[in-house]
Amino acid sequence: MNGALEAGLWGLVSGSALLLGAGLGWFTRISPRTIAAVMAFGAGVLISALSFDLMDEAWTHGGLGATAAGFVIGALLFTGASAAVALYGARHRKRSDGRHAKDGGGAAALAVGALIDGIPESLVIGVSLLDSSGVSLVAVIAVFMSNIPEGLASAAGMKAAGKSFAQVAGLWGSIAMVSGIAALTGYVAFATAAPETIAFVQALAAGAILAMIIDTMAPEAFEGTHDFAGLIAVAGFLSAFALSKAA
Repeated sequence: MNGALEAGLWGLVSGSALLLGAGLGWFTRISPRTIAAVMAFGAGVLISALSFDLMDEAWTHGGLGATAAGFVIGALLFTGASAAVALYGARHRKRSDGRHAKDGGGAAALAVGALIDGIPESLVIGVSLLDSSGVSLVAVIAVFMSNIPEGLASAAGMKAAGKSFAQVAGLWGSIAMVSGIAALTGYVAFATAAPETIAFVQALAAGAILAMIIDTMAPEAFEGTHDFAGLIAVAGFLSAFALSKAA
């Protein structure tokens, strides 16, 4: 299969978890505590993936300088972009209680917020295919698992805010498509890049993902599960770590 097409398909697979989560959030009665537990588990999975699949790989290929620069810049870019969409009501985009609606957040703000959260993850999937060993399944699974609680929480919140299922499905379906395009773009844009450049991009994505976890996933996870949030996140981390060593 053509590498760019494969990257796009893997990105679409990971993004499709948003639709899966949205369907669960809309058609089933899942308690906020359960949503928060899934969010905590997904946070642990992502932290494991960015530690071993991103930062370690970035350091191996590009050294500390490129890795550190990308990591800090990624965190700064995410924080700035997240602060901007927060002004339009997307600060609580991962909350399942409709809080974003109280902030004046509409579908457009949620979509932009989801793009900020998801594009770095999708780029990583595309870049991982540049390695002759193939796509990083750990990265794909980590992104997939982290997207389920985002779709679930946001769909539940949009339902509480009075949105229709067509609006919810349209929003997350569009974001899933963009995830595929972002993964394809990551593959094409960096196909001939130097190892230091790829390391910078991997670390940039890692910094953005870690900032996203702390800013948006951790608050929902802790608020819903309280003292168990850390333990559940550890379970997610260990699951992804074991998978990375078995792969």
